[in-house]
Amino acid sequence: MTVIADTSYVVAVAVNTDNKHAECLAIHRQQQIIYLPQSMLAEVAFMLTREGNRQITSEFFRGIPRSKYRPVALQAEDFIRTADILTKYNDARLDFVDATIVAVAE
Repeated sequence: MTVIADTSYVVAVAVNTDNKHAECLAIHRQQQIIYLPQSMLAEVAFMLTREGNRQITSEFFRGIPRSKYRPVALQAEDFIRTADILTKYNDARLDFVDATIVAVAE
């Protein structure tokens, strides 16, 4: 099974005071590889710093090469699909990062 994470999952795994930490950590332990669209990494950094601190953010990024996380660069077709998703779900609370996660997942 291919697993693609969103920002809230990454934050919950990294920040032990997050209310979903135990649940997400249990899921994390079951996976071998977890893909992270690179479009979400700035959002992850912001949320990790806000919910934890800069040390947690630093440790997260330093640890990526030896972790289960695999960053995924957006391809040209992902940008087109992201634009289509944003247009189609214009009335929803779907932002760019969420739309890129959907595009990569497809």
